[in-house]
Amino acid sequence: MRINDFISVLTNWKLTTYKAINFAIGISALLIYEFVGRPIYRPYIYKNKINDFHIADTLGNTFGTLPTIFFLIAILSNETTKGNYLLKLGTFSVVVFELAHPLLGKPIDIWDIIATILTGFVSHIIYNNLFKNRQLKKKTTNR
Repeated sequence: MRINDFISVLTNWKLTTYKAINFAIGISALLIYEFVGRPIYRPYIYKNKINDFHIADTLGNTFGTLPTIFFLIAILSNETTKGNYLLKLGTFSVVVFELAHPLLGKPIDIWDIIATILTGFVSHIIYNNLFKNRQLKKKTTNR
């Protein structure tokens, strides 16, 4: 995506069903984290010392990466072909942010990086299953 493409997407932006679905996925993930993950699940796991394979530790990255990815897609993509690129870009950006933690005086958490990468794969599966028909229609009409 070049700068001119970016400016064009933003100036011609309008809410479509495609964008609304992506916003809905991002908002849902954010709400699950804020209303279930952080106040209920995480304290319960820590209080009862349950080994949940670091799920409670990585909830923020898991349910923070999903909105990041799907908001990027909803804002910057008018078509499904750019979505996969933005999925990769969003996942990569969050991993780079995790790797930059020492610059902020925090340690690098390998579990957060793993959770981010796994969330990127899950996002890819969700996105491509949701918009598979749309991508096929676009390919067949471009011939």
